[in-house]
Amino acid sequence: MNRFFVLYVTSGCHLCEQAESLIQGQKSIAVSAVEIADDAELLEQYGARIPVLQRQETGEELDWPFDVEALQRFLTG
Repeated sequence: MNRFFVLYVTSGCHLCEQAESLIQGQKSIAVSAVEIADDAELLEQYGARIPVLQRQETGEELDWPFDVEALQRFLTG
């Protein structure tokens, strides 16, 4: 069963690229990247925090910096 997540990012963000690389190695999850620059509200909420991974069903968020272990705990929690 896939679990669904949103990754808040912006173009040219090297930290976002690092987070995407970590996430790509995970199985049984579906992640949609959302560009925050396209939405003033998202830009205000996440501009200083990106990349941020959000669990769709609960809204729980994992802020950068995170490593593989923290990511796995978040994904299975």
